[in-house]
Amino acid sequence: MRGKMYKEYLTVSNIVGPLLIVEKIQEVKYGELVEIETTDGALRRGTVLDISTEKAVVQVFEGTVGLDVDKSRVRFLGRSQQLGVSEEIIGRVFDGSGKPKDRGPQIIAQNLLDISGDPINPDARDYPQEFIQTGISSIDGMNPLVRGQKLPLFSGSGLPHARIAAQIARQAAVLGKKERFAVVFGAMGITFEEANFFIEDFRNTGALERAVLFLNLANEPPIERLATPRLALTCAEYLAFAQDMHVLVILVDMLFYAEALREISAARKEIPGRRGYPGYLYTDLASMYERAGRIKNKPGSITLIPILTMPEDDKTHPIADLTGYITEGQVMLSRELHRKGIYPPIDVLPSLSRLKDKGIGERKTREDHADVLNQLFACYARGKEARELALILGEAALSDMDKVYLKFAEIFEEEFVSQGEFESRTIIESLDIGWKLLHTIPRAELKRIRPEYLEKYYPKKE
Repeated sequence: MRGKMYKEYLTVSNIVGPLLIVEKIQEVKYGELVEIETTDGALRRGTVLDISTEKAVVQVFEGTVGLDVDKSRVRFLGRSQQLGVSEEIIGRVFDGSGKPKDRGPQIIAQNLLDISGDPINPDARDYPQEFIQTGISSIDGMNPLVRGQKLPLFSGSGLPHARIAAQIARQAAVLGKKERFAVVFGAMGITFEEANFFIEDFRNTGALERAVLFLNLANEPPIERLATPRLALTCAEYLAFAQDMHVLVILVDMLFYAEALREISAARKEIPGRRGYPGYLYTDLASMYERAGRIKNKPGSITLIPILTMPEDDKTHPIADLTGYITEGQVMLSRELHRKGIYPPIDVLPSLSRLKDKGIGERKTREDHADVLNQLFACYARGKEARELALILGEAALSDMDKVYLKFAEIFEEEFVSQGEFESRTIIESLDIGWKLLHTIPRAELKRIRPEYLEKYYPKKE
């Protein structure tokens, strides 16, 4: 049957690392799936990475060790990688190639979707403007996430981004109307222990009932790391735009994705760009990130949180740098806060949500949200300045007001930023904590809050 359906070749001319060069090909397409039959009849999978007039470069998923140049049979399947989707996909765990990893049955597909997908046409985009509550005060209160937004989380080696990702996946909810909500979680290059942590956490907390997991382990083929986020986004597109759900996509860790891209680029002998990454890294990332958003006249939405580890905490690293250009802000983790034992160690000052003003306010969060956010930001910034001054000159050199702000910075980190890993705060609770902290600042100093909100939430002492 294969012989009738697919063209089979015995023209492998060379094997270079994970790549196979096949000659004298006809009508082969970029991205096409490939089967390689070894001398003992076993099958390996691959994909076409490059084509010329009569040559195809094939990336072998399982590696090329043991392949015979003269006897290996190569079949081009005439299609790119697809994901079978149906409503049964929710609550399931898959590997980086889309195969079930939870010992459950194969999905009975209602549709087969090409995982490459397309970015949303800018003209068809609807503006993100509805608040998503993550249950984390330093995100919800200071850098709110809006439905349809792309908001990356920038981390560093050893920081608890995996725990934060799991917490957001557990707690995320859309406020207001009762609407169908799902989480699609894609992990690339993680260890077995990390994969087990995510699976057990989702299962034990009940989050798996509304989630789909795609997990690629560190010992699995690098080419699967390129497919994993695309599988996750394809699944999200089906749930959002075919099933009218609101979907939160979390991708961990984009560093491992980019390193897999660099490894394959080097194997293809492409001219390297910054730090050895291919020159098309920006285009490649944008082609994925821009699949998130809202579409006019479609009730569903895709909100994206890509999480990436910055090597040496360098925010000018190409992956963080390019991600910042494409997305609408960033949430930064702080090693200094982590050393203090504060969880989650989110540094609110360099963090930014460019769409925050669209998702907060009356009938969305609360009417005082924007003013409280701005005032907390200003007070914390001044408190950190006072802390730096005290380190240089000593606390005795500070004015009385500087000492007030210094104290504010300490309690802001301890009471607002810091919270339990399984503590989910509503936005009202987060704002109330913010007002409690602002009561430590003299009322005359609160110049970023409108008088009517001061009257309501900061009554004068009799």
